[in-house]
Amino acid sequence: MSIVQKYLNRQILSAIGFVLLAFISLFLFFDLVGELGDVGRDGYRFEDAIVIVLLGVPARVYELLPIAALIGTIYALAQLAANSEFTILRVSGLSTMRAAGMVLLPGVFLVITTFFVGEVVVTRAEAITQAVQAKIRGTHLVQAFRSGLWVKDRIADNNGAFLTRFVNIGEMRADAGILNVKIYEFDSLLRLRRISFAARGEFVAPDSWRLADVVETRFGVAASGSTIPTGTVVEKHAESMWYSELNPGLLRVLQVAPERMGAGNLGQYIQHLEENRQKTDRYQTAFWKKIIYPFAVLVMMALALPFAYLQVRTGGISLKIFAGIMLGIGFYLLNNLFSHLGLINTWPPLVSAALPSLVALAAAMAGLRWVERH
Repeated sequence: MSIVQKYLNRQILSAIGFVLLAFISLFLFFDLVGELGDVGRDGYRFEDAIVIVLLGVPARVYELLPIAALIGTIYALAQLAANSEFTILRVSGLSTMRAAGMVLLPGVFLVITTFFVGEVVVTRAEAITQAVQAKIRGTHLVQAFRSGLWVKDRIADNNGAFLTRFVNIGEMRADAGILNVKIYEFDSLLRLRRISFAARGEFVAPDSWRLADVVETRFGVAASGSTIPTGTVVEKHAESMWYSELNPGLLRVLQVAPERMGAGNLGQYIQHLEENRQKTDRYQTAFWKKIIYPFAVLVMMALALPFAYLQVRTGGISLKIFAGIMLGIGFYLLNNLFSHLGLINTWPPLVSAALPSLVALAAAMAGLRWVERH
């Protein structure tokens, strides 16, 4: 690696790190202010709010890295241009494409970092956050609805016909146990055949749950001496086994926003939804964003390169940084906007996820062509 490349790496990465630290500090303050409204409720203390906010730092790092890469790269290149260092490099024969390659090289490290933070650190921090919230606010975790979690499940019976089950879980404990479970089972013609209520349940690997204090109501049971299923039978069991594709990992997915899931968890849950013939658009969009978003760092750094060629006048660096902030905010808003537009207009998930980065890449390429001609 050349001395110039090492120097560029140091200048760009240090500037990006400084900008990222400033953004994280700002968002930490806003997040803490948002948590203060809950302090004093249900034993929620100020110290607990600080812990919850700090656990959200990895998610903020993941969201802000591309924007920090844009602003930090603009700042580093503007400083080089202001000190005539970039001009000397150009006079020495540095072409635009060569400069782009040298600027983007440290971006490869940032892409890997962004992917690692999103896939590993954010998902683990989210799991810890749920456990901490469960400990602070009680034994159960926050649910998707007031009535608890609802999920659809399908399983084949002994004859090969598929049974459809709608499962309601009142509470999910931090130890992966479930409470107040209701299972509504329908046959292949969608006729209600069984309702089961269980006070609690625990997962038994690989594909079953041990339910306790079960009350089971079966419909369409033939009376003694008859073949016509018209009767109803209610049975009570101290314990029973419930076989299902559902597991604690899938249930936890329901409690986490798709944007904060890992690609692996999203893929697993998308497969589960497809097997149960449910809509997957939102989760597929989130999945593709997880794959594409880290590469937005490179796009943002490419978008910053044309700023190095602009002639510096009084206040030029400040104007460049301001323009970078506006571009970063625009990309952030565009990224969120297209996710919602894609769901509303039923665009292909890959298009919804990739379009903001493609727009930014087109702007970067147009900027580089412009500086080449001028």
